[in-house]
Amino acid sequence: MPMIAQVIKFTVYGEPVAQARPRFAVIGGHARAYDPKKSRDYKDYVRLAAAEHAPAALLECALAMEIRVYRPIPKSFSKKKTADAELGLLRPVTKPDADNYLKGIKDALKNVIWKDDSQVVEVLVTKWYGARPCVEVTIKPIEGA
Repeated sequence: MPMIAQVIKFTVYGEPVAQARPRFAVIGGHARAYDPKKSRDYKDYVRLAAAEHAPAALLECALAMEIRVYRPIPKSFSKKKTADAELGLLRPVTKPDADNYLKGIKDALKNVIWKDDSQVVEVLVTKWYGARPCVEVTIKPIEGA
């Protein structure tokens, strides 16, 4: 009987960074796409945080993923708006889009938590304001999928 994999949870502290569009350069007459430095550095940071919670063997099953992005509360907010933001009554509806946070985190977790991004078949990404900016990641195996 196969062993049931457990839920993996970890937090990446610091201001969340969304996956930026690839940049292009011409090298030796050939166009080459590359990740902007800020995105690349953030992926490295996510890998480091995830590595402490990595399973003994890479997951190969279908996975569900939940990401809670906590953005910093703008300094321009009034005391009332700040209080509402901390309570979750006021949510960030500004750019970047929630799915751009997902892209960078999924890229970072390949070969750390799972073999391939395609294993993630269910996703919930939410954006919040928080006094302490961070990203909370939860990964759950989907049994029988």
